[in-house]
Amino acid sequence: MSYPFPFSLPHSPVRILGIDPGLRVTGFGILDKAGQKLAYVASGCIKTPDAELPERLRVILDSLGEVIAQHQPQQVAVEKVFVNVNPQSTLLLGQARGAAICAAVLAGLPVAEYTALQVKQAVVGNGHAKKEQVQEMVRRLLELSGSPSPDAADALACAICHAHGGMGLGALATAGYRMKKGRLA
Repeated sequence: MSYPFPFSLPHSPVRILGIDPGLRVTGFGILDKAGQKLAYVASGCIKTPDAELPERLRVILDSLGEVIAQHQPQQVAVEKVFVNVNPQSTLLLGQARGAAICAAVLAGLPVAEYTALQVKQAVVGNGHAKKEQVQEMVRRLLELSGSPSPDAADALACAICHAHGGMGLGALATAGYRMKKGRLA
């Protein structure tokens, strides 16, 4: 049966791309959400060469563009930059994050943003969980035979966070909103 206009059935799968931006290594993870069920699609890491900043940013942009073209996600979730002790590192990470967001925007995809605290809280139940705990919970939630690399696990965790909370409350899409004290703002 076909319908004359596009809409989403309650259990139509939604493909989500999670991104853990990094200047040296950017993790990506893709999963499908149908109802409450999550299914692993793919994950990996984009490693940039030891080169000048513009070249590294181009590698992130182009590589994520290839991932998007190959896997056709419908939504993107990106981890927000936290303020580091070293302001220069924070600025560089922010530029890598910008390249990742540009890849999604160039593909016409909506982008939701989550802090590391929100991602860890959604996946582990503890906003201050260690990387190993995130890897193990991602492995369990997606029923993987082995643990993904730390960067890929963080990206998958970002996608899981979006699938659990960012997809909406009922049919209300929450992309573009931020959580403040447990409430949408």
